[in-house]
Amino acid sequence: MNAQVPIIRAAGEGDKQSFLGGGLHTWKLLAEDTDGAFFVFEDVMDHGKTTPLHRHPEADEMTYVLEGEILVEVDGNETRVGAGGMSFVPKGMSHAFIVVSDSARLITLHSPAATSQAFYRGASEPATDDTSETVDLARLQASAKENPRGIEILGPPPFEAARPG
Repeated sequence: MNAQVPIIRAAGEGDKQSFLGGGLHTWKLLAEDTDGAFFVFEDVMDHGKTTPLHRHPEADEMTYVLEGEILVEVDGNETRVGAGGMSFVPKGMSHAFIVVSDSARLITLHSPAATSQAFYRGASEPATDDTSETVDLARLQASAKENPRGIEILGPPPFEAARPG
C-alpha cells in the first residue's frame, strides 16, 4: 500500500483524454492517486451521445450530472437524470445512457479503480483541444476485449433514439 497524499484540482485541471466512445474526459483522480480505491473523471458530451448496453464486472459506477440531462437504462428500467441528480449502478448490472439535452457534463466514479481505468486508458487518446468528436467503436471494442474485468459490452444502445432508421 502506498502512502496517499492530498490532491486538489481546480476546474479544468486533470489528465484530458478524448474518449473514443464519444466525449471529452478530464481524469481527476486515478487508481495510483487513491491506492486503487477509485477512478474519477469529468465527461463532457453532446446531444445523442450514447453508450452501448454494458456492465462493469468488478466495479461499482456512480455518475453525478453537473449540467444537462441524460436518460439512464439500468437492468431494463429507464430514468431521466438532470443537473444535481445521480445514478449508482452496482458492479455486474447492465446499464447504458444517452444524452437527451443539448450537451451534458458529468462526474463519474468507478470503485475499485484499476479494472475500469485500464479499459478507459485503452479506449482514449490524449486530448489536443476541448472537443472530442472522434468515435472509434473498433478501438472501444478492442479495449473491452483486452480488459474483460473492466467492462463487458452486452449489445447496442437500448434507446429508441439511438437505433438506426
